[in-house]
Amino acid sequence: MRENDRIAAIVPEVIGWRQAIHANPELGFAEHETAAFVAAKLKEFGLTVHTDVSATAVIATLIKGTSGKAIALRAELDALPIKEAANVIYASQKDGVMHACGHDGHTAMLLGAAKLLAESESFDGQVMFVFQPAEEVLGGGKKMIEDGLLKRFPVEQVFAVHNWPGFPEGHIGVRAGPQMAAVDDFEIVFRGSGCHAAMPHLGDDPLLAAASFASAIQRLVSRSIDPLSPAVLSVTQIHGGRFNNFVPGEVKVEGTCRFYDRALSDHCAAEIERVATSCAAMHGASAGLIYKRGYPPVVNPAGGAALAVQAGTDTVGVERVATDFQPSMGCEDFAFLLQGVGDGAYVWIGAGDVGPGAGLHGDRFVFNDAIVPIGIRFFLNVVQRALPVGG
Repeated sequence: MRENDRIAAIVPEVIGWRQAIHANPELGFAEHETAAFVAAKLKEFGLTVHTDVSATAVIATLIKGTSGKAIALRAELDALPIKEAANVIYASQKDGVMHACGHDGHTAMLLGAAKLLAESESFDGQVMFVFQPAEEVLGGGKKMIEDGLLKRFPVEQVFAVHNWPGFPEGHIGVRAGPQMAAVDDFEIVFRGSGCHAAMPHLGDDPLLAAASFASAIQRLVSRSIDPLSPAVLSVTQIHGGRFNNFVPGEVKVEGTCRFYDRALSDHCAAEIERVATSCAAMHGASAGLIYKRGYPPVVNPAGGAALAVQAGTDTVGVERVATDFQPSMGCEDFAFLLQGVGDGAYVWIGAGDVGPGAGLHGDRFVFNDAIVPIGIRFFLNVVQRALPVGG
């Protein structure tokens, strides 16, 4: 049976796995049933499985030949705290929890690749399959490294794929350099003296300080960062007050900064604190900043990106592989693995155009199962390119 025939033969089964995972979504670091399902499948395929590495992570290894070279392939286990609105027969059975990012599809595709690689003699070396918890917000990738993943299972390259709505269906996107942004979060508490709304002269107004800050901080991007260095700052929450006749004594402002140059993290923290303090002082209030450094940017090294381009070309043809496109200001904690290993690539598989609410993190998101064979084939081609027989 030819390789393409082998892939086609298991696609219905892989889609069934995806739908089973989708129907039973679990949030970050609570993916117990999902992890058990994945571990059982990997053992069934004959891989060596480890569930004692980090939280709910499932790690499996497969060795063929004698080269000693090792690479890693990663997928994610976690879902999102979103109530599903998609009308599918395999919809979430847990109210308020949904696979709205496609992690169910990534996990199923990697399981399909593991099954076929276990049956194959098409590579020489070791493949580590990483099914990580808590990719969304909680930094499961960082925790795996802190818990010793790469010391216990050292590899030379690491690769991951992500379905990408809005990117042409069946096309593959991988670029050397930044592909996803870093993200930092900030929280500022403006404090003053509360007072009756009819007697504002008897207090300070942290609401005015917060409003001034929300406007003034936009200069961070427009006037303090090189315009050729992309950055985004968004104020996303303002909370304060309970009554319409009383000026509150405390107002909280929250937001996020995103950029590709990690050096901008310190700059953003300092500028946000300076502007917040100045706005507070102007209104007789005070400001306290909590600045949280989050995921670093996903920056594909040239070597890993080149191998991914070759594997993508093997998969869909050179005319359907894009290397020159706008990176995303979204973030991904695959950045921790990529930094820890030092080489590899993060790759988009286009899911095509989607409607309102059907994009990533939308409540009507539906994974495009047409890309399942592409994802499986891409993983196989990465392994064969990175660990060639006789190489």
